[in-house]
Amino acid sequence: MLKPRAAVVLLAALAAAAGTARLGLWQLDRAAQKLALHDAQQRQRALPPLPPAELARTPEAVPAQRHRSVVLQGRWLGAYTVFLENRQMNGRPGFYAVTPLRLDDGSAVLVERGWAPRDLLDRTRLAVPPPPEGVVQVQGRIAPGPGRLYEFAGAASGPIRQNLDVAAYARETGLPLRPFSVVQEDGTDTPNSAPADGLLRQWPAPAADVQKHYGYAFQWFALCALIIGLYAWFQLIRPRRLGLHAERT
Repeated sequence: MLKPRAAVVLLAALAAAAGTARLGLWQLDRAAQKLALHDAQQRQRALPPLPPAELARTPEAVPAQRHRSVVLQGRWLGAYTVFLENRQMNGRPGFYAVTPLRLDDGSAVLVERGWAPRDLLDRTRLAVPPPPEGVVQVQGRIAPGPGRLYEFAGAASGPIRQNLDVAAYARETGLPLRPFSVVQEDGTDTPNSAPADGLLRQWPAPAADVQKHYGYAFQWFALCALIIGLYAWFQLIRPRRLGLHAERT
């Protein structure tokens, strides 16, 4: 029968070991998810570009088209540009510039055009040139929408925002937006010319930081092993050795 103090120590050690082991498994699961996402993206990207006429019109049709390459032609609706703040690229803080592109059929698609650095003295100062006028051609890949960051309660408005929901923005602006976004990639922005808007498009790959998760998992498992080892030494091995030593003396 364990004494109360020994029982408390045992329960605390078991809880700590189980918690750290669970966190290690969670990190391995995160790594597996990112690898699976990367593989799915590579399979989709290997397919030929999706014809504009087949672009999803309902949210239910978007998952099957996610990560597919597209080449769209239309006109930028620069007045509806939104800048998503607190976005990083290559470790630098900045904004994602998101602008609707009106297609030839009259519908529009939100395009994540690229990244621009933040003015460290004035976050509202945006040194991003407007998108070009006239008909443009945009090369990119389909995404469900701009990635979301944590934000406090309150309706987003104005050109600088934390997040942007495609359906909500369609209701706000009255634009006939398709239920997805397109992540623009370096390619053609106007016929026979390369993008010259100064925006970076070095988008991170889904599995780019998978080694980080493996490192965190190793740390959690090592901590779990340390907890078990310390408990075994101080609660089992050391008292027994001390008892044997006392008997001999």
